[in-house]
Amino acid sequence: MTTTIRDVAREASVSIGTVSRALKNQPGLSDATRVRVVETARRLGYDAAQLRPRIRRLTFLLHRQHNNFTTTPFFSHVLHGVEDACRERGIVPSLLTAGPTEDVAQQMRVHAPDAIAVAGFVEPETLATLVAMQRPLVLIDLWAHGLRSVNLDNAAGAALAMQHLFELKRKRIAFIGGSLAHFSIAERALGYRRAFFEAGLLFDPSLEAPIDAGLDPDTGAALAMQRLLDASGPRPDAVFAYNDAAALAALRVCLARGLRVPQDIAIIGFDDIPAAAHATPPLSTIAVDKEALGRRGVELLLADTPPELEIRLPVHLITRASTSVNKP
Repeated sequence: MTTTIRDVAREASVSIGTVSRALKNQPGLSDATRVRVVETARRLGYDAAQLRPRIRRLTFLLHRQHNNFTTTPFFSHVLHGVEDACRERGIVPSLLTAGPTEDVAQQMRVHAPDAIAVAGFVEPETLATLVAMQRPLVLIDLWAHGLRSVNLDNAAGAALAMQHLFELKRKRIAFIGGSLAHFSIAERALGYRRAFFEAGLLFDPSLEAPIDAGLDPDTGAALAMQRLLDASGPRPDAVFAYNDAAALAALRVCLARGLRVPQDIAIIGFDDIPAAAHATPPLSTIAVDKEALGRRGVELLLADTPPELEIRLPVHLITRASTSVNKP
């Protein structure tokens, strides 16, 4: 016998209207009631597809550490992609920034989204809260098992950067990295280490210079570069930075120390932000389609039965004068 919405209401001890609102992810219910109804419907085998509403509102959640669009413009471009995809589909997007001490569930209730897109790093507790809200969810530049996600091919990008530097006969290649809790940074760090193995070279852990926790990316990367230059032993002959903002900070430190770039030390970044092409010298980088991250995130979110839960977008190398002497 087919389970009806009346059966779910009776079993969960709520009204039919409450069941409808819970399964449509509409506002006006407590989280406890919503979860009880959803779990009851699942246990009874009720097909809620017929109640699935059209997504009209999407909230783009960004951690506060990513919210300085001036110094780290990567996510502003991702947001543009989300906005474009939403506009084409008649969806109203909103931006929510939150830190680890804030009540994300309460803020989400104010936004009342039909669906959620999370970009970049968030604490595991925050992600668990969002999953528990039982709304369509997609991760952008972030990954978690069993959830829909869109990411760059970070490992391939790291390999391209390192292969380029190896071809230039650079062997003491340093890596300036951020927090490994960030999925994309961890993948780039892994790609950096793996490149030495694949090139048949020994990996020197002292060449890894993580940014100190609590510092803004620009200050942290500059201090990391200073530590690399002040360390005992041979100086690095190249730097691969986890993003362009860090690479540009390293570039400024090297030039201030009187080093020639790229003759004395080559520098390459990741992301191809606008400032990379206008640096002196212009910065080599791994180029990515940041807007496509946002667009594909919305497309994956809206797909009824996507062929795959995880999408990786390609990247490519752009060589400029910070690594190649013959480049303008």
